[in-house]
Amino acid sequence: MADKKDLSLLFQRPYEPVFGVKSDESGKVRVDVPPNFYTDKYKDISTEIQSRFGEDDVNRTVPVRSVAPPNLAFAEELPRKKPFCLFNKKHTDIAGKLIEVFLDAPDVDSLFSVASYAHDRVNPQLYQYCLSVAMQHRADTQDQPIPSVAETFPNQFVAPEVFPEAREENNFVPDGVRRPIVIPPSYTASEKEEEQRLAYFREDIGVNLHHWHWHLVYPGNGPDVVVRKDRRGELFYYMHAQIIARYNTERLCNRLGRVRRLNNLREAVPEGYFPKLSRSSSNQTYPPRFSNIVLQDIDRPEDNTIVEIADLERWRDRIHEAIDQGFCVNTSGQRIPLDEVRGIDILGDMIEASILTPNAQLYGNLHNMGHNVIAYSHDPDNRFLEEFGVMGDVTTAMRDPIFYRWHAFIDQIFQKYKNTLPAYNTNTQLNFDGISVQSVSCQMNQRNTPANVLLTYWQRGELNLGAGLDFGPQGNVFAQFTHMQHAPFTWRIEVNNNSGAPRRGTCRIWICPRNDERGMPISFRDQRLLMIEMDRFTVNLNPGSNTINRRDDQSNLTIPYNRTFRNISTAARRPLGEEQFNFCGCGWPAHLLVPKGSPEGFTFDTFVMISDSNEDSVNENYDASDQCADSFAFCGIRNKLYPDRRPMGYPFDRNHPARTLQDFTNQTANMGLGEINVRFTNTYVART
Repeated sequence: MADKKDLSLLFQRPYEPVFGVKSDESGKVRVDVPPNFYTDKYKDISTEIQSRFGEDDVNRTVPVRSVAPPNLAFAEELPRKKPFCLFNKKHTDIAGKLIEVFLDAPDVDSLFSVASYAHDRVNPQLYQYCLSVAMQHRADTQDQPIPSVAETFPNQFVAPEVFPEAREENNFVPDGVRRPIVIPPSYTASEKEEEQRLAYFREDIGVNLHHWHWHLVYPGNGPDVVVRKDRRGELFYYMHAQIIARYNTERLCNRLGRVRRLNNLREAVPEGYFPKLSRSSSNQTYPPRFSNIVLQDIDRPEDNTIVEIADLERWRDRIHEAIDQGFCVNTSGQRIPLDEVRGIDILGDMIEASILTPNAQLYGNLHNMGHNVIAYSHDPDNRFLEEFGVMGDVTTAMRDPIFYRWHAFIDQIFQKYKNTLPAYNTNTQLNFDGISVQSVSCQMNQRNTPANVLLTYWQRGELNLGAGLDFGPQGNVFAQFTHMQHAPFTWRIEVNNNSGAPRRGTCRIWICPRNDERGMPISFRDQRLLMIEMDRFTVNLNPGSNTINRRDDQSNLTIPYNRTFRNISTAARRPLGEEQFNFCGCGWPAHLLVPKGSPEGFTFDTFVMISDSNEDSVNENYDASDQCADSFAFCGIRNKLYPDRRPMGYPFDRNHPARTLQDFTNQTANMGLGEINVRFTNTYVART
């Protein structure tokens, strides 16, 4: 019988037949499929194939039990050589059905059989997405690690010129002594393009893996049990809002203004983007988006994508109308209030247009179709037979500067709704009686370093390409890439508890830029939208003075470096706790927790609030070690309610009449301010 660990074999070399040789910690592995599982291409020579991959050539064999083959006719509508798009409703409808096929398997052995049968019959990208989602939502597989899409489809993350070198290394150098292939930093444009200053952020492998994994954890289509998660629509809003806040902050660090919202869908887009990535399915490159292109109506019936610019404008206006009226209308004509409790969650489902939207006919498919309009802007009517650009793929969308312009436009709609809500009441919603924040500081963990100064620098990491090099020798081959990193540091927060009794609170740490790209002070109104959440955690406060020490690697926002870049088929490189990867793999990459800063030092205001845990708690017990709670801020907790009752972004998600951040903080004693100076050093520091 197949073990759940054997499911990881089905992700390797996605375009090779399932009966090809795989690898794990035991060595070479053969998946032995029954004769009726072979596709027509290999069915008449199945005996020869089985004899070629004999027992003597592998370390072990995984037998596939013969089961009644599922009907996969619905999946044939998406050819194996076509790219899979989560923003395409036809594709997501197919994905929803395939996820159900995998969920319906009664046990792991049956799942392995059904998945083995489907492997060579459906689109490989569709297959891996659906199997990943199903594994996350089955009780018998949700603790099984899912291979990183950067390892199984490395072409979506790595420049194509790397792969000939990798295959050469794989063919001629023995496994164990292979040298990493070096990927040059900032390879998509020259310094003549000012947007290239942000390439380290936009093209970071960890950032794009985060975006992919979030959409894996929170699919917009599929069985209700897969899609309907606690505060899913609100998480869609908050996660993307924080991406925009971080991106704008990085722009300021690089002396660029904040991103311009894509408000006018009919004017030329000055920023171009040439991704320099290839598709392993067709060996074609992702098409570029030229500078000053004008978005057009998309008429591609063969891709089930027919949408006009006027459709996007109409859906936008109807959503605006719902916000102005304070309610939306469902398919039965009933009014659903957009109130303080559920309004943002409903709005998130409407804008993304998941299957939870109250009325898809009325409010349309704004977010997803916007991605498609941009993704097909180079070939809107398919006359040149070009596939979608990077904006059509969740693994590549964040590479394009227009992603941030589009999501700044989307975020503006959410902010319009937030602006209809009253400011938080100082006494009942912000204050925590008896608790006062005395001081806020941080310090790097190295000895004799100045307080409130953080360093950022370059660091090199490795990505294993072996699982994604189809039709070549087995074994590991690594690519070496450059990413931003910061020196480890610790927050130190002094808090007084004058209540006379032990209290339990939630410590919320935020930072925001103090000055804009010209060095001018930023108003509190704008700072509120630039607030970057750094951490959120529960603290127990004894009567009297309390000192809170919190390391950066404990942040409930991030996932550790080794969870972002890992190799599950090599025991020697396997990080501890990897069995928890499914949900735990979702989170902001730890190496980008701290913004880049600047060579001369970039000043941030630091804000800390201790809120009342009695008001924050959802009254649901969970064991954090079992539930992948270490990055809940963006990703929630598996099979549980979101662990913070407050609105996401609290206390900065609503407008406030305060003129400055200091004025806002002075309202109550349980809030405090500090400052940090982030200095970027243009040097490489080795991992320790």
